Amino acid sequence: MGEYIDKRHESFLKKNKRHKILVLTAQAGVLAVFAALWEISAALGWIDPFLMSSPSRIWNTLAELYADGALFYHIWISLYETILGFVIGTAAGTAVAVIMWWSRSVREVLQPYVVVLNSLPKIALGPVIIVWAGTGQKAIVFMAVLISVIVTIITMLGGFMQTSPEKILLMRAMNAGKLQIFTKLVFPSNMSTLASCLKINVGMAWIGSIMGEYLVSRAGLGYLIVYGGQVFQMDLVMACTIVLCLLAGGMYFLVALLERFMVRWQS
Repeated sequence: MGEYIDKRHESFLKKNKRHKILVLTAQAGVLAVFAALWEISAALGWIDPFLMSSPSRIWNTLAELYADGALFYHIWISLYETILGFVIGTAAGTAVAVIMWWSRSVREVLQPYVVVLNSLPKIALGPVIIVWAGTGQKAIVFMAVLISVIVTIITMLGGFMQTSPEKILLMRAMNAGKLQIFTKLVFPSNMSTLASCLKINVGMAWIGSIMGEYLVSRAGLGYLIVYGGQVFQMDLVMACTIVLCLLAGGMYFLVALLERFMVRWQS
């Protein structure tokens, strides 16, 4: 019986591995076909390469930026601003969510304002942020923090409030204090919520930093995109957009790896 179960398990693992390989192959194939069709369309004049660019033109633009030493400089500027906004926004939002969970009075007072700030278009606060933080990196990081912190508060507070009331009641019956309830039950049971919040904040932080670079920056990928649009260098715009996609995907992949450790720790 044991050997039969082992064989079934081994067969399941092989099928699962083959499925993953097929999915990755299909994903790579879709990307390759899309790039090939894009390049062929530009070469045959089906699309205007001046307006739509092409993979070869994008590659040449990236090669020129790399040769000039500008590519990694602008990548580092945007990456630094995004990571800083990501970390500060997540930490500050989680701290505020803890305070709102801890105090019902604070939660009832702040919750309407959090909802209003979440629905407010953050770009509308751009001029105010520039006045407060200046026109340097502080304003860009401020924008990234502002966008991610509200999402973090709402997500984490929702997870905290949905913690099993039966378990909380049981801990109270055992004379556990509020700090013990939070550290032993509420926060550990919301590791998956925190992981989901981190995944969301990857995109939010990039949106905030690029939005800030649109407004005030003199360096960074957002600045290059704006500059390329102003001088009609669509190759530069598309090249920076692709780099942004790769960086955002890389950050998401790292957060996904972190999620595995968080889930194991929760278990």
